[in-house]
Amino acid sequence: MLCMATTSFAQSSKLGHINSADLLQLMPEIKVADSTLQLYQKQLEDQNQTMLNEYQTKVADYQKNESTMPDAVKDVKQQEIQDLQQRIQTFQSGAQDKFQSKKEELYSPILKKAEDAIKEVAKENNYAYVFDTSAGAVIYAQDSDDLMTLVKKKLGLK
Repeated sequence: MLCMATTSFAQSSKLGHINSADLLQLMPEIKVADSTLQLYQKQLEDQNQTMLNEYQTKVADYQKNESTMPDAVKDVKQQEIQDLQQRIQTFQSGAQDKFQSKKEELYSPILKKAEDAIKEVAKENNYAYVFDTSAGAVIYAQDSDDLMTLVKKKLGLK
């Protein structure tokens, strides 16, 4: 009895697969998100470079004039350099977090849209399982249907 139930389930279960990485590359929203993220990264890098230039200028000025500075001025200049160095470190670690947050903000809706389309196609076409071949986790599978054409159609992609 159990063998018949398993065989019956296996025969009625449709399997499908899709390469989600390829699908995402076809979506125009990805190109917009990529360019927005690149611009954001450039802004962060420019700000970092500005701070580094300021730091280098202050250090060079301090080294050049150190021998003629009174001790009180040396202390102030050393503190300025240390403060700037700390601000740079804080900015750099914060910039990494901000970059990750921006990336999530930009890509999450696109990933959700693709996932929702895949799920809709799977439900509409009675697929029991859909495997994502982009992850490389499926080493072997029996023949299954590639859903790329159906999902592209669902998303209005060519």
